[in-house]
Amino acid sequence: MFTGIIQAVGSIASLEQRGGDMRLGVYGGKLSMADVNLGDSIAVSGVCLTVIEKTAHEFHADVSGETLKRTIIGALSVSDAVNLEKALTLETRLGGHLVSGHVDGIGTVTQRSEDSRSVQFTVQVPDELARYIATKGSICVDGVSLTVNAVDGASFELNIVPHTLAETTLRDYRAGRQVNLEVDLVARYLERLLQGDAAAQPGGGGNVTRELLESCGFAGK
Repeated sequence: MFTGIIQAVGSIASLEQRGGDMRLGVYGGKLSMADVNLGDSIAVSGVCLTVIEKTAHEFHADVSGETLKRTIIGALSVSDAVNLEKALTLETRLGGHLVSGHVDGIGTVTQRSEDSRSVQFTVQVPDELARYIATKGSICVDGVSLTVNAVDGASFELNIVPHTLAETTLRDYRAGRQVNLEVDLVARYLERLLQGDAAAQPGGGGNVTRELLESCGFAGK
């Protein structure tokens, strides 16, 4: 688990294709490797990866075909900047929100505009993720815990303050940039819970419908 509070901006040191998988090398920047052990988890732009090798300033991880398909990791190049966060501990301040490092989909920045010292972004999301995103709710974008300012259909708006711009890769994002998205864990599990016994049936576990909400007492008939 992670908090979405970025600890360092690193960069891709190496990309080694291995069949349908990839061996990824990451330069940690100011991220200390002193307390990192083999088997530890580090979020790389929001993707939870397991450390299999490390040096004083780098670590390596294997990336599965499933992860390459569902995230922007496969589109990265050597020297590309990435957001880094070590897994939280029981002594870690939970300054953001609970983040699993399991990316739900890829979004696209459609607009960037300046707002005093802050920057506003509009991000388009896959239609199937839109129902999990709510105004003033939490969203994880490339590993960064952020608050949703507004929602309009399958797009949402963000306001990024100067500190976050300075300490993450968000400072360089422009329209057309693809980003890893992880929706709020509570929304994801609540949907599954509302499906009740139907979730265990083959082909079950579909969308939350008005009929389902009515049966659970959340909507008037």
